[in-house]
Amino acid sequence: MSERLDILVFGAHADDAEIGMGGTIIKHVDAGYRVGICDLTYAEMSSNGTVERRRQEAEAAAGVLGLAMRSNLGLPDRGLFITPGHVQRITEEIRRYAPRIVFAPYWEDRHPDHVACSKLVEEAVFNAKLRRYMPDMPAVLVEQLYFYFINDMGRADVMVDITAEQARKEQALLCYRSQFESALGEEDAVSTPLNQGYIERVRSRDKLTGQRRLIPYAEGFAARSPFLVDKFM
Repeated sequence: MSERLDILVFGAHADDAEIGMGGTIIKHVDAGYRVGICDLTYAEMSSNGTVERRRQEAEAAAGVLGLAMRSNLGLPDRGLFITPGHVQRITEEIRRYAPRIVFAPYWEDRHPDHVACSKLVEEAVFNAKLRRYMPDMPAVLVEQLYFYFINDMGRADVMVDITAEQARKEQALLCYRSQFESALGEEDAVSTPLNQGYIERVRSRDKLTGQRRLIPYAEGFAARSPFLVDKFM
């Protein structure tokens, strides 16, 4: 087994995790936690950029975030479905790194791959603890599964103040030039929602989330399971 992670974040495509929780990742890395990202696909169906360029951009963003590892399962872009094979690949990644906390995209999003990734990770987190499922790898009990927001927003059950990390979050997003830079004047590039002021919209969302607790910037997360505390004080 590779060195254990504290946090493992799953995304359907490279840049998903940065959009939804780049600031939270940076904050935990700065505090000494080992954080990794697993991208499910190479985003080969993206309107802009090539697989190789997306790989280089993901590597550059990983450096900004300070990740302990970043992997890619090479599952088919726009071909993510709840199949035993896909669930098994994700379960293997969870068991390989034995994270305490797992993050996945929120279960409601305009992009079907984000929705599929959410459900696949939820299935894999459940299977990871079953000792008779893939018995050649030790079972892993994930302490908590959280869901981050990409394109859509739901009610946040918990928020993280990322005011000090917002600038570096945007620096990580800017590594994905093929996705977020204007297509004007670019050869073999088309206009998409991502290159029409998307980073500005992410900033506005983080500002709106922070406003709920009267702080400049925050990232919100949803959870299906209630939080367990020993006492409130």
